Amino acid sequence: MLQVSPASSLRLFARLLVTLAALSALGLAGATPPAGHAGANGRNTERSVGEWLLRMHEASRRRSYVGTFVVSSYAGALSSARIWHACEGDVQMERVESLSGAPRAIFRRNDEVMTFLPEQKVARSERRESAGLFPNLLTGTESSIPEFYGARTVGTDRVAGHDADVVELAPKDNLRYGYRIWSERKSGLVVKLQTLDTEGNVLEQAAFSELQLDAPVRMDRLAQMMASTDGYRVEKSDVAKTTALAEGWTLKTPVAGFKSMSCYKRPASDNAMQWIFSDGLASVSLFVEPYDRQRHTQEGLFAAVGATQTLTHRVQDWWVTAVGEVPPSTLKAFATSLERRR
Repeated sequence: MLQVSPASSLRLFARLLVTLAALSALGLAGATPPAGHAGANGRNTERSVGEWLLRMHEASRRRSYVGTFVVSSYAGALSSARIWHACEGDVQMERVESLSGAPRAIFRRNDEVMTFLPEQKVARSERRESAGLFPNLLTGTESSIPEFYGARTVGTDRVAGHDADVVELAPKDNLRYGYRIWSERKSGLVVKLQTLDTEGNVLEQAAFSELQLDAPVRMDRLAQMMASTDGYRVEKSDVAKTTALAEGWTLKTPVAGFKSMSCYKRPASDNAMQWIFSDGLASVSLFVEPYDRQRHTQEGLFAAVGATQTLTHRVQDWWVTAVGEVPPSTLKAFATSLERRR
């Protein structure tokens, strides 16, 4: 079975890492005026969604930093991690060390990921098209973000000793959550993120508690650490890239704004499949595996961990687990629209 919701301290931490690392995949075109820029009429104008995200993208792509994250959910879950981020040309590299829960270290060099589990003496090697929970953000003219989200500035603040502008990305429908984002004023680097439900309540928050910008992070040193697997059993991912159509699946009715991003299967697990969708910010994964009467007993069960919702659904002889940082009704729309074609 595919792992859909690992109960690790890094799962919540990933929400802000997503904004820092996955927004670096966003290539929205357009100019990036400074904060409070003046329009043609001499008055201050608001940035568009694209301009805000582009500014964050440029900051995460060009800046090296070291910092400590603290992440919490409305239910009281709390986790923290230390991150080292380096960039050199088109190469992005990170080291993430969990500070709570089971010891874990994650290294990422572009799409290469190595996860070290010291207690198990296991190092898991895999390739990911994007880091975090926003899978491979839509780019350029393909992006539908401005169609489904609006941006507005809501003030200024200080986070981890840095002055920050605060912007809200508000959804234009009830199919997705909103975001309140703090970006460091000079660079645009995201230093705090809140995920908001449809009523504007905070579901999950991630923020730097300490941050050193332009830190002397050596990429060659991170690369050495990533390659140091002596004493560890290296496990390589058996995930194979495929398409939903090739696996015999389709959506009867598309969910507004969400586009298919990628699809994978695990040959060693009865060809269990993961189909990933994104609207450019939010993501949804459909995990499909053969139905097992002994294990699959709670159809329709919703479970929430921070901003992440889970729904299970049976389709003929198959079991579908829908997971995403979206309202439950959105997961239901995906699950009930999934159709077996062969």
